[in-house]
Amino acid sequence: MQVNLLVGGPKEFLPIEKMKQQTGVWLTADRGTLRLIDLGIIPQLAVGDFDSATDAEFQLIKKQVKQIISSSSVKDETDTELLLDNVQKLYPQADVINIYGATGGRLDHFLSNLYLVVQPRYHNLVNKIKLWDQENYLSFFTPGHYQITKQQDKDYLAFVNLTSVKGLSLYDEKYLLNNADYDYPISLASNEFVGQTASFSFDEGILCVVQSKDSVDNKVKRYGI
Repeated sequence: MQVNLLVGGPKEFLPIEKMKQQTGVWLTADRGTLRLIDLGIIPQLAVGDFDSATDAEFQLIKKQVKQIISSSSVKDETDTELLLDNVQKLYPQADVINIYGATGGRLDHFLSNLYLVVQPRYHNLVNKIKLWDQENYLSFFTPGHYQITKQQDKDYLAFVNLTSVKGLSLYDEKYLLNNADYDYPISLASNEFVGQTASFSFDEGILCVVQSKDSVDNKVKRYGI
């Protein structure tokens, strides 16, 4: 089962067409609720303080969304954390959790979302969480041996250690690695797929794998297209 979350990142970073085609239930946070309704998709649940919504917008949300959980603007949890807490409670059977709107905009918001997976309370969700935007796809892994499939529109591959990582090996990527240990977080960036899949393994830690592509503006600057 797939659960999809839309949080409040900048609209211009959202992969709208992918979101429209996404199967599974939707949960939203705050401003993301209106954005999803505008796409013709009704979330099962919405959380937030909705203080940026007009009275008319909030009435629309109340009319369309079955369950609304109001939260204070002064709280210990982020909106993304509130959504993940509800996923654990309502959809424990979920095997994929797609999160949209978690990247772009404020860097502190992005880092908060990136490091969700190192929180002990979300340890059981690490391998399920995926972050999506127009240019990036982030997936997360606990120790093991994995083979991942290339996203056809992505050009680059990065292995990002979110914690210390032991025994990291990259078997069939453009740049290989054999049983490497890192005592600190580091981004092993700008690797590439050689074929349609890539294999890697590691023994300890939490790893983020990023598939990415250049933005149109960067391609113009780099290649003159």
